Amino acid sequence: MPRISRRAFIAAATLLPLGAIASSMEIKKDKPKVVHHVFFWLKNPSSTADRDKLLAGVKALKEIETIKMLHVGVPAGTEQRDVIDNSYHVSELMFFDNVEDQKVYQDHPIHQQFIKEHSMLWERVVVYDTIES
Repeated sequence: MPRISRRAFIAAATLLPLGAIASSMEIKKDKPKVVHHVFFWLKNPSSTADRDKLLAGVKALKEIETIKMLHVGVPAGTEQRDVIDNSYHVSELMFFDNVEDQKVYQDHPIHQQFIKEHSMLWERVVVYDTIES
């Protein structure tokens, strides 16, 4: 193993954190900028069939090309606290690169078909859209 001088070692060690910072900046730059979080309340909350149909419909939205990431879920059953609202039945969490891509999703035929085929299942929908600040 070749010997490295103390000076060379210190110089290399000094530059190492800069590489990590640059790397994390690149990751942040590529991170989606718009978050679209939707909560659904079913008309018939005791119907497993309705919930499963809605879950399948939401999962099918992943075919829309502007969606960077999609998470579909149901309430987690975590500890009950005053700040937790687990009254919804299904949620979707989507990530987009920008507002224009989110608009493409809204107007996309797959999304429009989803609404047409599944809107009779829910009684309430709440949407939270955020943009990275």
